[in-house]
Amino acid sequence: MRLGNYSILARMLDKGRATLNEKNGEYEYGSTMDQYVCQFAGFDSDALLKELATGKSDGEILQWIRTNSRTPRAAWEIDAWSSYMEKRGPDSDRETLEFFTDYVGNCSMTRDDIKTWFEAIELDDYVTFGGKA
Repeated sequence: MRLGNYSILARMLDKGRATLNEKNGEYEYGSTMDQYVCQFAGFDSDALLKELATGKSDGEILQWIRTNSRTPRAAWEIDAWSSYMEKRGPDSDRETLEFFTDYVGNCSMTRDDIKTWFEAIELDDYVTFGGKA
């Protein structure tokens, strides 16, 4: 799911709100994936968390990002970046490939169709909230 056509942003906001309410469990606000959003969109995760604490809606947060971005992006840049992030798989170095395999394996021993980080975190969410993979 995208917010403002940003991949990962809606998930980041959910984790931020859960963190503020101390209900995030194992989900870490400010994770590596969250930092990719911050770097691309040009805002600080701590500053965003402060905005979330004021009770702003997703639309209001999106407007805050657009207003406060250090690197404003055109619509085509956001779309291209989001498409890339949704298709991004693990790097080819051995350590990263092993981490990815272990990460997916913790969710399912039968899902050999998971090839991207986005698919892996979606599978993790599904399993964490009671689904069977």
